[in-house]
Amino acid sequence: MLQHRLSQLAVGGTRRASSLQNFALWSTSRGFSAAADEYDLAVIGGGPGGYVGAIKAAQMGMKTICVEKRGTLGGTCLNVGCIPSKALLNNSHLYHMAKKDFESRGIMVEGLKLDLDKMMAQKSNNVSALTQGIEGLFKKNKVDYAKGYGKLTAPNTVEVDLSDGGKQTITAKNIMLATGSEVMPFPGIDLDEKTIVSSTGALSLEKVPEKMIVIGAGVIGLELGSVWERLGSQVTVVEFAGAIGGLGIDAEVSKTFERTLKKQGLKFKLNTKVTGVDKKADGTLGVNVECVKKGKTSTLDADVVLVCIGRRPFTDSLGLDTVGVEMGEKGKVKVDGKFQTNVPGIYAIGDIIDGPMLAHKAEDEGVLCVEGMNGAHVHMDYNLVPSVIYTHPEVAWVGKTEDQLKEEGVEYKKGNFPFMANSRAKTNADTDGFVKVLTDAKTDKMLGVHMINSQAGELIAEACLAMEYGASSEDVARVCHAHPTLSEAFKGACQQTSTGKSINF
Repeated sequence: MLQHRLSQLAVGGTRRASSLQNFALWSTSRGFSAAADEYDLAVIGGGPGGYVGAIKAAQMGMKTICVEKRGTLGGTCLNVGCIPSKALLNNSHLYHMAKKDFESRGIMVEGLKLDLDKMMAQKSNNVSALTQGIEGLFKKNKVDYAKGYGKLTAPNTVEVDLSDGGKQTITAKNIMLATGSEVMPFPGIDLDEKTIVSSTGALSLEKVPEKMIVIGAGVIGLELGSVWERLGSQVTVVEFAGAIGGLGIDAEVSKTFERTLKKQGLKFKLNTKVTGVDKKADGTLGVNVECVKKGKTSTLDADVVLVCIGRRPFTDSLGLDTVGVEMGEKGKVKVDGKFQTNVPGIYAIGDIIDGPMLAHKAEDEGVLCVEGMNGAHVHMDYNLVPSVIYTHPEVAWVGKTEDQLKEEGVEYKKGNFPFMANSRAKTNADTDGFVKVLTDAKTDKMLGVHMINSQAGELIAEACLAMEYGASSEDVARVCHAHPTLSEAFKGACQQTSTGKSINF
């Protein structure tokens, strides 16, 4: 009865009851939301772009609500993507080190044993803590939260099918679409998430498969393939293209990357297409493949097949047709420089618009979108969105590759510095990889940075900052870097690019 009365007060607009109204919003079983309300901003999607945009809007004084169908915030990234995969990558690497590397470092381990259930529980606990943390941030910033499936019914109206039953109608001056992406299906292969799995199923296997076939040598396939190889599976990665790493990776880095992963135990069948997967009577699988160049066919045996051929925008049943939102190529929503669609007041960010499908790209768009709504002049340089593959070693890059510069007819200089010449890498006994810096041949402005190393995902941030401010390689070469650190390899590559020589190689 108290909740019912407080909702009446809120709908009636009684400002004197604002504190009670807030209590009602946060205590409702629907996930903090009132039955109906007017907002400055309604966000559909609680992933990295949506929840960040919602918090930014609230911090700028906008009355904001976020609608999320999953029941937990954080989107694919936090629930079944970036975060759980990094937990498994880290822990599987520690297991691999204990099994294969500790002895060479004078660390003797006896009776080493894998407890997969405990490893999975640790992953799940991390995910739960982080999703609950976002709910805490919503409360802290007074963002309302509706759990359910939201769709557009008018240019300023969102109808929500609430997860616990019933409907809620939300009216808002602005609506931000941040619904993310979903797994790209492979024609003719049905996922059961037990033996034929997507990335979601691969994060929760109940046992280590004896043999695993990974379809696709992009970021997700290589990361999850690495996890299960370290834990004891025989992993073969099948890739249609002739190189690993997916779109954007530098060719020189890709070759080094492939050699390194092969040494660890991963097997690759490149220039090979999958034509089907057969389930056998004994429960195992047969993966039918064909060589792209020669047409030779064969069948690979597997206990688990992981399908990782990419992701596609998720825009199902959002009501885009109802309000007349214009669509672009590959199912993506068309937006202008302020992320507004052709329908005034409706905006879109993240995986459903052009640009790389990356959580950090969506986060920045969420912030910029809200700032643009409030009159700011916003801009995002998509050339400076970094990419990272979180294997061991990690691969990271930002800006142009050599092949791209050649295609564009840009004259460039190149500097390479190997980690085998870096003192910190030597002391860590972890010297795989190098840093490559590409600059304009005339101005020395940095055009691209590519790294392969155990900490490349962290090291790339310095390159992003330098390029965002238009730095030359000489600028970085003259910055004092702490010694001994892996970051000195970036300085060494910049010395090589700017002067043709580096001090330590």
